[in-house]
Amino acid sequence: MNKEFIKRDITDVMLEMYKYFPVLTMTGPRQSGKTTLLRKVFDHLPYYSLENLDIRNFALNDPVGFLSQHQEGMILDEVQNAPDLLSYIQGLVDENPEKRFVLSGSSQFSVIKKITQSLAGRTGVLKLMPLSYNEVKTQADKKNLDEILITGFYPVLYSGKNKANLFYPSYVKTYLERDVRDLLQIKDIMQFQTFLRLCAGRIGSLFNASELSSEVGVSVNTIKSWLSVLQASYIIKMLAPFYENMKKRLTKTPKLYFCDTGLACYLLGIETEQQLARDKMRGHLFENFIVMEAFKNRHNQGKDSNLFFYRDSNGVEVDLLLKNGNNYSAIEIKSSQTYHIEFETGIKSLESLLKDRLSKKAILYAGDFENDTAQIQVLNYKNMNCLFYDKIQK
Repeated sequence: MNKEFIKRDITDVMLEMYKYFPVLTMTGPRQSGKTTLLRKVFDHLPYYSLENLDIRNFALNDPVGFLSQHQEGMILDEVQNAPDLLSYIQGLVDENPEKRFVLSGSSQFSVIKKITQSLAGRTGVLKLMPLSYNEVKTQADKKNLDEILITGFYPVLYSGKNKANLFYPSYVKTYLERDVRDLLQIKDIMQFQTFLRLCAGRIGSLFNASELSSEVGVSVNTIKSWLSVLQASYIIKMLAPFYENMKKRLTKTPKLYFCDTGLACYLLGIETEQQLARDKMRGHLFENFIVMEAFKNRHNQGKDSNLFFYRDSNGVEVDLLLKNGNNYSAIEIKSSQTYHIEFETGIKSLESLLKDRLSKKAILYAGDFENDTAQIQVLNYKNMNCLFYDKIQK
């Protein structure tokens, strides 16, 4: 395995933001590589982790003294542990716009809320997700699809520092349950674990809070509260439905995905490639993989989501829509290795609605046959990036 630093696609936009903002804030799930990236790229700045109790106590007891140690500024990791520092940082950068602070945090809830209050207009905000396929394409292309889905994309799994079967149980225990317990003061962690596993079984499905409420044995409001924390902790991602003021009735309920398929496989109890190959969730996990790659692509360009799915009242569906100005790209996702003409049904239905506004149409699947010149392109998932980048879509 490659143990060298993995270049991250977000680096270019991060360096551009660093030029124009006195504060750069990076959020993202735990273990997504934030610390490694920031220390590598901004190696001229002193680094402090606010997980360290001694450093945290110094920062909280004497914030001005702590923040003024270095003329050039500093990297502050896990800044959610000392959110009051943000007000002091505001004062320092207002006094000296040349001073630079690079902040990172793993909980979107606490970090973003405080930043919008204290550092509005002074900070660029980026999200670093686990590795994209593009970032580890050389390694990932050598794996079969089932291995990719089970492994997931956390950096330690591609740098030779851990193995999926050891990493995910520890990740859930040490990070996920701890963070959630801190945020929600959950008394019965077993109920929450049940909720997590039930969510994993609903990947690619419309989110139904009342159904989950009945199965877990908690209120609908509790389910919604837990979901919001999982979104804020970058465990779950919701894909918004596409709808416009059209005569045809479209769903307005979002679909649920996990930010990493390896974590989802662990929660589903899928431990081997052989098991995954036979599992009813395999197609949903493949869809999850592609949808998350589209999200990562947007985040790595420093952009908000432009992603949707389409479903009409008859259940006709297109898995992924990318909005580009007034136009859309439609992508149908299939885990099959064999191409079938029925794969095009949803796209053709959508085409009758959007007409010439549907500028790109494609089927992404696991087969080898490709046709990138057809009206509806047929592509192997390894070539998905040609559909995601704006410079190619325009």
